[in-house]
This record gives sequence, structure tokens and C-alpha cells, in this order.
Amino acid sequence: MQEGIAEREKRITELAYMDRLTGLPNRALFNDRLQQAIASARRNGRPLAVMMMDLDRFKYVNDTLGHPIGDMLLCEVAKRLRSTLQRQTDTVARLGGNKFAVLLLTDDLAAARLLATRMIRALEQPIMIEGQLEDVGASIGIVTFPENGADMNVLLRRVDIAVYVAKRSNLGFALYDERHDQNSAERLSLMSELRQAVEQDELTLYLQPKVDLATHRVKYVEHVVRWDHPTRGFVAPDQFIPFAEQTGYIKTISRWVADKAIAQCAAWRAQGIDIEVSINVSARELIQSSLPEIFQALLQKHNVLPEWIWIEITESAIMDDPNHAIETLDRLHALGIRLSIDDFGTGYSSLSYLKCMPVDELKIDKSFVMGMTNHKDDETIVRSTIDLGHNMGLKVVAEGVEDEAMMLRLKELRCDLAQGFHLSRPLPPAKLELWLSGWAKENSETNAARTFGIETA
Repeated sequence: MQEGIAEREKRITELAYMDRLTGLPNRALFNDRLQQAIASARRNGRPLAVMMMDLDRFKYVNDTLGHPIGDMLLCEVAKRLRSTLQRQTDTVARLGGNKFAVLLLTDDLAAARLLATRMIRALEQPIMIEGQLEDVGASIGIVTFPENGADMNVLLRRVDIAVYVAKRSNLGFALYDERHDQNSAERLSLMSELRQAVEQDELTLYLQPKVDLATHRVKYVEHVVRWDHPTRGFVAPDQFIPFAEQTGYIKTISRWVADKAIAQCAAWRAQGIDIEVSINVSARELIQSSLPEIFQALLQKHNVLPEWIWIEITESAIMDDPNHAIETLDRLHALGIRLSIDDFGTGYSSLSYLKCMPVDELKIDKSFVMGMTNHKDDETIVRSTIDLGHNMGLKVVAEGVEDEAMMLRLKELRCDLAQGFHLSRPLPPAKLELWLSGWAKENSETNAARTFGIETA
């Protein structure tokens, strides 16, 4: 009976403090050991280091090969991490998912950096799972006691910030820097204000026209989001959209934008303005299985035909998770919505997936368009993309058109549509309506080829 009780107590302890998959300590045990280590280090005046590691590309393994293969990969990673430690008193733990942590007793920053280098090299060695070669990397954050914090919660929060910096910058590992923490606080404040802006309808929808180079008509516009903050003033999209994507709040913003854009399309159609609207969708939205249902509901809500709506997806967003992306695109296309690949040419492995995607349009990235007048290589890329798109039955749009010479050259290359500051900057709906009226009048009175110099502020 006593042996049975002891065995059950041992089992309960294992369930409470050990990760069942890898056999490593879990988050609860790691936190307990960290608290004890901090108390000991404080008494003895010794340093200690904490490292946190997030596996890169692990999601692809799970989604492509399945969770059983992902589990085997985690076990192999755990084995390799244990092999890098030099003392039994040091702790490597699995905190959950693909996140691991290491507690180095009596080690300083220099020792932690050496270990981080060993860990990265260990994971760079080929990993063979069920005959399949797996490629994973790691992003590691490092903090030390007492330099980066005197209690557990502060150290864990700051090491998490360091992981984020390492992952964002592709550094392999990063040391905590208080400047990153200040930026984090600023982003958190901005995030709170962004939520309020969406809830109180403070964001504004602007639209940029696309001109048909053959007919000089404007039938399409692309939406962009503008945020005029009451105290910060104008907040550029590149300041809040990337952060919204990282935090997942981009889903809420995307749905707000889709609702407003489709409503605007309905309003124009009711006024007899024949305009189709393009809506940008983020990578996070693209892999959500509910995205087609969301758009279907919005089309019904505003009584808008699906062929009046285009969805633009960046090439890199598709390549983040091509299998899920293509499945979502197929379902959107089945609704009758048209699809466009934005920033084409800046991603990778595009051609192998392009033939599988139900797209209707390619948008050449502005970096190639703006450079083609001075660099033959850029013009070659633009010409090749136009030919590729036409051979596949797709429309081709050139972004970043900033002068008349660029416009005329694109027309010579048989590009279908153009957009850029040379034609018009993004405008709010009322101003865009005035621009459309002026554009139509100008083109009805004079030779269209001489009207490309129109500039609208």
C-alpha cells in the first residue's frame, strides 16, 4: 500500500511539474526553480542568466506533416538542448508549444551568449524525422540577474521582449535592451489607442484610383487606411499596421476596413458610379477559414455583387502558409470575388504556386516600376511579369507610377493598369469623386495621351 501511495504521489508530481511529451520540466517547475535561484543569487551576490527560445518555422512542420511529426521534432529539439548544457544544476524546460527556456545558475552574460551560440548550432544540424529532413531554427532572448531585473516577473517579461527582437531582426539571439522595453511600452499604448480608434470609428478609408492604360478609364480603386490621431496627429499605416499584425488585432482592423469598403462600393453604385473596390487582406486573415463567410455576410449586408470586389494579398502572405492560403483563395473565388497578388516579385517560389491559385491580377511591386527608367534589370523584370501575367490570362497592374515617362513606357510594354502619385494620391471618398469627375471631363475634351500629366494632391 505504501509503495502504491508513493508511486501515485510520484505520478502526480510528474504531471504537475514535467512536460509529458519531452520529459523536460514544465513552466510551473521552471518558475519555481527560477524563484529559488533568484533568492539564492540575492543572498550570495551571484549572477544568473535566463534564456527563452522560440522555434522558427515549426508551424510549417505541424501544418504540412501533421502533429505527430511535430511532436517528434520537439522531442529531438529537447534532446539537443539538454546536450548543450554543461552542468546538471542548469535547467532547460518546455514552457509550452514550441517555446523553451533555460536557467543558468551562477552564469553571467558572456556564458549565456556562448550557450546561445551552441544551442543555435545544435539546431542547425540536420534533423531527420521519419525519413523527412526538417529545417528549423531558433530565436533566443537573454536576460541576466540583477542587471535586467530583480524579480521573476520582470525577468520573464524582459526575456520575452528579447525573443521578439531576435525573431523580428533574424539575429539568432538578442540581449535585452531597455530601449526595446520603452518601444514596447509605446507600442502597447498605441495598441490601446488603436482599439479605441476602431471602436469609435476614428479610422478613415482612403482610396487610390487605378487607370486603364488602353481606355484611360478609371474603373478600379484600392483602399488604404488612414489614422488621424487626436493628439499624435497623422499616424502612418507602417507605424500601426505591422504591430497590429504581430498582435493579431489586424483581424479586427481588416473586418472594419472590409465593411467600410464594401459599404462605399454600394453607395457609389447607388449613385451610378461604376467603380470596383480592392481590399487588402493580411496573412493572418488569409489562413482563417472563416474569411469567405465574413465576406459573404458583408456582401449580403450591403447588397453588393461579389464581382465588384477585389481582394489583394501580398505574395509573402501567400508563401507564409501556401496550403491554407490556396484553400481560402479557392473559397473566396467560388463566391465570385476577384483576387489579386500584390507586391509581385518580392516573394519567393511564386511561380510554383501561381498556377495553383485562382487569381485574376498581378500587381508589380513599385520597387521595380520606379527603378525601370534607370535600371535595365528592373525593366526586364517588369516586362517579364507583364508577359507572364498575360500568358496566364491575368490583368497586370503597375504600382508606384510617379512620372509621365514611366506611364508611357508601361503602356508600350502593354501593362493593363497603373496607379501611383503621378495620377493621384489616396483620397477620401468625397475628394475621389471630384477627382473622377475631373478626370472624365479632361479625357472627354482632349487627347487622352496628353492627360497623363494630371496631378491631384
